[in-house]
Amino acid sequence: MPELDALRDSLREFAAERDWEQFHSPKNLAMALSVEAAELMEHFQWRSEEQSRHPTAEELAGIREELADVLLYLVRLADQLGVDLLESAQAKILVNASKYPVDKSRGNSRKYTEI
Repeated sequence: MPELDALRDSLREFAAERDWEQFHSPKNLAMALSVEAAELMEHFQWRSEEQSRHPTAEELAGIREELADVLLYLVRLADQLGVDLLESAQAKILVNASKYPVDKSRGNSRKYTEI
């Protein structure tokens, strides 16, 4: 996907200009990704289901920033490991489709080992 490749290339350039490749090991990027995901979760902590579905404009602005951080670290991590994110995601959808057949999983949230 050209847009994802362009984002990856922008991140490469951003890191190179700042001499940050030395810090962008898979371990460090995975840890940063986890931190950003936790920061995203903070926006939903102590919210009801309904509140989580309808954030205020201010809340949504913060959520957007954290979603962007998660995406950027994920793209950078995949780049460092030579992983094609779109290919991996498509493969995972196929795996999930076989684990969660529609006739057994529709309308419930049980794990595939329980359906």
